[in-house]
Amino acid sequence: MLEGVRIIDLSRLVAGNFITLKMADFGADIIKIENTRDGDPFRKWHGAGVALHWKEYSRNKRSLTLDLRSECGREILFKLVETADGLVENFRPGTLEKMGLHPDLLLERNPRLVVLRISGFGQTGPYRSYGGFGTLVEAMSGYAERSGFEDREPVLPPLALADNVTGLTGAMAMMMALYHRDVKGGSGQVIDLSLLEPMYAILGPEASRYRLTGTVKKRVGSASSTSSPRNVYKTSDDRWVAMSASMPTMVARLFRAIGREDMLSDPRYSTNTERFKHRHEVDAIVGGWIRERTLDENLAFFRKHEITVGPVYNISQIVEDPHFIEREILVEVPDEELGSLPMHNIFPRFSKTPGDFYRPAPKLGEHNSEILEELGFDETARSALREEGITS
Repeated sequence: MLEGVRIIDLSRLVAGNFITLKMADFGADIIKIENTRDGDPFRKWHGAGVALHWKEYSRNKRSLTLDLRSECGREILFKLVETADGLVENFRPGTLEKMGLHPDLLLERNPRLVVLRISGFGQTGPYRSYGGFGTLVEAMSGYAERSGFEDREPVLPPLALADNVTGLTGAMAMMMALYHRDVKGGSGQVIDLSLLEPMYAILGPEASRYRLTGTVKKRVGSASSTSSPRNVYKTSDDRWVAMSASMPTMVARLFRAIGREDMLSDPRYSTNTERFKHRHEVDAIVGGWIRERTLDENLAFFRKHEITVGPVYNISQIVEDPHFIEREILVEVPDEELGSLPMHNIFPRFSKTPGDFYRPAPKLGEHNSEILEELGFDETARSALREEGITS
């Protein structure tokens, strides 16, 4: 699908790597530019002593090491820019300019280039120069304040949520800019993408609600702040089910199924607004019914009555689940070090232009000679670059 599209990836860690992963999985030529010493810090995120994050997020990419502090290294990058469709970077705002790689200079060398700039808080504003790790954004966006239980501390997500939300947004942004250029007859441009804005946006109409009510929503644990019943409920065999009955028809089916049709005419439970006010009572009734039955009994019962319910899984249950297996949500990807590793499959699934696995995540500088040769450097020139430490 994206064969012929070349993206230069100057980013480090999660958001930028996720953007280019989405494009690499569908055939784009992603060239990771890494420093000659130790490369992307993502390589140091180990699980079980292995760089698992790097292996999953950098599959289908090529690695080129360059010393961008040197004039020659920057000139090689400029030569590469002339061949590229896009460039992704996530330095702190102003750093790219200090490196002599101002976007205006990049666009001078290639007016069709799309420069995607990722930062914590954006290229403008009072916080532009602040370090922008996802943790800070998850806190400042309002997400952490809404996550957790009312009588406990705010809860940060145990994963790179802001980075991944931004990664999906950035992949869409890059494709929109390329569409504008190639289909609408436009030119290259610069995209200013902060982690803060996509993360704030997923919270919904918080500001509108605050203006109209003057109140701040409180943390509600696993419940919903807009509808009831919606929660996780413990079963008799100490497992958990998640249930969401946010539609009136679903609520009616649920109350009738558990023998509590009377709740439909009870003013405390007859509307979503009232159910939400009395959500603790609703949860006690629904949760009490669930607590008397095993996980399997609950799933069979509620699915029979077409009530939206699902088990709370950990990874050991995910890898054995028949739906995950049949849809190949996880696939075995060849790995030189370990033989193969289970990774998330390529998504979305296109009927005519599906993605594919082209190559494993690259070793540091694995494609130096290959890429430099494409740029016109012969073996003598490549050896000289290695000797000078401009590449490794």
